[in-house]
Amino acid sequence: MALRIVEIIVDPGSENSIKDAVKDLEVHDLWCSRPSDDKLTVRMLVKAEQAEEVVDVLSQRFGVFENFRLVIIPVEATLPRIEEKPKEEKPNEQPESPSAENNGKRRWIQRISRDELHNEVQDSAGLTAIYLITIALSVLVAAIGLLKDNVAVVIGAMVIAPLLGPNIAMSLATVLGDSKLLRRSAFTMAAGVLLALALSLVIGMLFEVDPTIREIYLRTEIGLTDIVLALASGAAGALFFTIGTSTALVGVMVAVALMPPLVTLGMLVGSGQFDLAFETLLLFMTNFICVNLAAVGVFVSQGIKPTHWWESVLARKSVSYSLLLWMALLVVMVVLILLYA
Repeated sequence: MALRIVEIIVDPGSENSIKDAVKDLEVHDLWCSRPSDDKLTVRMLVKAEQAEEVVDVLSQRFGVFENFRLVIIPVEATLPRIEEKPKEEKPNEQPESPSAENNGKRRWIQRISRDELHNEVQDSAGLTAIYLITIALSVLVAAIGLLKDNVAVVIGAMVIAPLLGPNIAMSLATVLGDSKLLRRSAFTMAAGVLLALALSLVIGMLFEVDPTIREIYLRTEIGLTDIVLALASGAAGALFFTIGTSTALVGVMVAVALMPPLVTLGMLVGSGQFDLAFETLLLFMTNFICVNLAAVGVFVSQGIKPTHWWESVLARKSVSYSLLLWMALLVVMVVLILLYA
């Protein structure tokens, strides 16, 4: 059972109010302390999938306090162990409000909180020197693997997967209606793609690119099954991300790799093989569109939404426009695949 400590810092005298706010929520333990005369610290032990509900209640009720601060801390272990309590069935009980109904549904979804997810994508959404260096190294590894027809080396470039982070960040920003994060992650993604293309273009101009090499040839062939693969892999990646299982993302990185097709595209353009480069472009665009479409769908189905209702209005519009855009682009890709494959 994944656990979290939700720590809230507020003005003194709020202890009873906090206990009253969370009395109907699944809080396993609660303890208070006074680090100073003007601050009260309250810590609550909750299941990871319940942390979001606790955070929403506390932030909405105490967020206006001058000393307000809320922190979510992962718990490695606790003694005595927390035992699962059997859920009492109340068939005649009706939810008090739509929000209560949504919170009840959320308890059945084993995922980490919205704020933890947002914090996870912050670093990968930023354009940093480390990100650009990782892009360059991934291009170099992918190019060597493609030119030498070495599957293991190509898989190494897939596992580095520097472009996966900005993609996930874009999808999460769409669902949360976070325009700042969306612009930031989109700019980071665009910068990474342009750098990868530029480097692979130079490699294609300097070295002979043989399109009959198996690893290169595989990236010049595309069919409808590639769409199914990209959608399934993108959905799996988003799902594993929401439940905090980073180790399973390695398989997703390999299944729906963006870097090898992108590097193949650049090398083919650099060597003047534009016909084959077009089909490789179709493969890259298909993977890119499907990953974003699947991720947005998974995040929506997981009940991820902003804290406040006025943010939810903007988020719903953002999700609607995003789904329409990605589905329209996917239809275009299907048509082009049927025409050129």
